[in-house]
Amino acid sequence: MNYSVEERRSRIKGIVGAASGNLVEWFDFYIYAVFASYFTHALTAPDMDTTTKGVYVWGVFAASFFMRPIGSWLFGYIADTHGRKKSMIISICLMSVSSFLFAMLPTYATVGTWAPFLLLVVRLLQGLSVGGEYGTVATYMSEIGLKGQRGFYSSFQYVTLSGGQLLASLLSVIMLMFLSHEQLENGGWRIPFVIGGCAALISLFARSRLEETLTAKSEEKEQASGSLLELLRKHWKTFLLVVGYTSAGSLAFYTITVYSKTYLTNTVGIADKTVSYMMTAALFVFMVIQPFFGALADRIGRRTAMLLFSALIAIFIYPVMAIGMPYFAHSPFIVALLLIFMMVLLSFYTSISGLVKAEMFPTHVRALGVGFSYAVGNALFGGSAPSVALQLKAVGFENTFFVYVVIMLIICFFCSWAIPKDPEYLHHDH
Repeated sequence: MNYSVEERRSRIKGIVGAASGNLVEWFDFYIYAVFASYFTHALTAPDMDTTTKGVYVWGVFAASFFMRPIGSWLFGYIADTHGRKKSMIISICLMSVSSFLFAMLPTYATVGTWAPFLLLVVRLLQGLSVGGEYGTVATYMSEIGLKGQRGFYSSFQYVTLSGGQLLASLLSVIMLMFLSHEQLENGGWRIPFVIGGCAALISLFARSRLEETLTAKSEEKEQASGSLLELLRKHWKTFLLVVGYTSAGSLAFYTITVYSKTYLTNTVGIADKTVSYMMTAALFVFMVIQPFFGALADRIGRRTAMLLFSALIAIFIYPVMAIGMPYFAHSPFIVALLLIFMMVLLSFYTSISGLVKAEMFPTHVRALGVGFSYAVGNALFGGSAPSVALQLKAVGFENTFFVYVVIMLIICFFCSWAIPKDPEYLHHDH
């Protein structure tokens, strides 16, 4: 199908608007992880030992993942009944507010036990916002993409998701150039959250100019629009199927892009600063290659891409991470190449993960179906990946974690066979 230059510009503008907000959302979400070591002492009781403080702060991080299903339900309902644009605008507003609130959190020395409690509350608000972001953005990008190029267009969701991680990592490097460790602990940790809140306000302007994709015709104005009961009653098989391959995808994603940093430092024995540079470089490559893998999926099909992802990661993750990385510990360059190799294989999934979910659900429950299935799989398997790995390490079975990842990928491989070769109901113009 031939599209006019004006229509292509309109679609690109929509992708940029949605993606910019996604970048900000994930930047705001990940700066918690990057700067956690600096605000831990300020927001927790001084009589607690360092380990206990860390357990609480990372427990708050994990708790935010369990707000995602609630966020996906709430914002999925808004997106399926009142429009994708309205849902994305409310989501970015919530993230902006919660980021500014994070920057203003009182210390334990000021308000006592209220400090860790308020940390939890604000972080749960961020989890709620991100939970609503994923499903709505994935749905919007799948609907606004041009026929035959939807994989390419949808890949920009993970360009901006990994870009958020990358920017958070880069910001820490920059701030350490100008501020000492003590200055960051004494209030410097608030700066990234102010930056995140301001960036969200800028993104709000871009999103306010987006074209709505949920038309009166596609919405069908039925009472079941955005209904969780409708989703679980009529589309429960699809929901479970999507949770099946999302669980493995999220587990692989967090293992390779998040847990690997801890693994390379604690197990492989590479210096923390070196690992930070390695991760930043690898995440940059990961971000850049997403559109190429999205375009590849347009040519070979979503199902083939998903089968390649699950098979290749299942084959390589154990020999690369459990054997290869410790063997080449003396050469950070080779280890970085191995890490990039795993991120390349991961890109078969990440470049089309939102699209492959959106194509499984009908319009009136699409944003809810995508967001809720992602949030459930992510909360159960993705967000828990680092803690499961560390618990197995504590009892002397660290490499068993990679076997667990392989088992989940095998399940994903069989789930992927059910993905339609040529989904029809997204093939319409807006």
